[in-house]
Parts: sequence; C-alpha cells; structure tokens
Amino acid sequence: MAEQLTGDDFNKLFRYFTATAFRLEVQPVYDVTDERQSIDEFLAGEPRPVTEFPFYAAWLDQIRSVTAQGRRVERVRVLTEPPTDYQRWEMWSGQYNTAAGERIRYMSRSRAENIGLPIQDDWWLFDSLRLALMRFSDQGEPLGGEIITDPTIVSQHVAWWNLAVRHSSPDADVTRLAPESP
Repeated sequence: MAEQLTGDDFNKLFRYFTATAFRLEVQPVYDVTDERQSIDEFLAGEPRPVTEFPFYAAWLDQIRSVTAQGRRVERVRVLTEPPTDYQRWEMWSGQYNTAAGERIRYMSRSRAENIGLPIQDDWWLFDSLRLALMRFSDQGEPLGGEIITDPTIVSQHVAWWNLAVRHSSPDADVTRLAPESP
C-alpha cells in the first residue's frame, strides 16, 4: 500500500506522529534552496547560527514542540569518507537540532554497507507504522517519494532503524565510524 508523498503529506505525518519519528539520511548532498546561504557562509568560514534562517528556525521550532510533548525525533546520518562539504555543514548545524531535542547519530557509508543497511533512498519512519520513502537525484534534488503502510515493508524498516542506531555513534568523527577490522 503506497501513495505519493507530497510536502503536505509529510508535514501531516510529522506533526501527528504519536511517539517516534526516525530518519535514515544517506545522500551525500541535498539541493535545498533554503539552506544554500547557510552552507555558503559555513564554507567561507563565516557561519551564522542556523536559527537566523527562517526555514531552519521553523524546523527547529517544530522539533522543540514535538519533543516537549515527549515525542522522540531521531536520525542516523550516513557519511561518505571523507564527508562532503554538505555533510560537514550538517555535522556543524546538527548542534542546533540536538539543542532543539532531536537525537542525531552518525555512521560511515562503508559501515552502513557492511551491516546491510539500504543506502539508496532516505526515509522517515513514523510510530513504526508509516514509512515516508524519499528519492533524490545524484545532485541531491528531491524526486518525490511515497508513503508506505504495508506491514511487511514497514517491519523491515523498523529492523533497519534498530540496526542503524546500534551501529552508529552520536560522535560525527567518521574516522571512528569506519568498519571494525575483522
């Protein structure tokens, strides 16, 4: 059972989940217009707090609101080795997400591959009941997605969520996130 994922659909899922929202984030870059100025400033060595950017501030307000209600928002970011400029910005800007109540963990792409995580598409899992599968171009442009409620597919993603959390770290230092030697 799948339906096309629109921005409004996602916002409804995000606002109304009751206990947990988890994202597996696997793209090396995302082409998000509202982030460009912050990324450019970061790369120039002159970053301003992301709270000064309306798009990001609104996201953080939403995170604060749902986590204040006792709901959990968590993500695992899969980083290339070395991280892309975009991922370096994400590691820096993640401090604001964490301060708002989101839990962010990291793992290297090679570790994700070694443990069998699917690393083609990003996804959000809401209350272990609904999956928002998101697709992106190689340049990070959103290509849409779908909402999936099929229990078998959702159950597999719950297992991958647990696997991702178990093999990731709250520390973004990918040198320590590389696969362990046999």
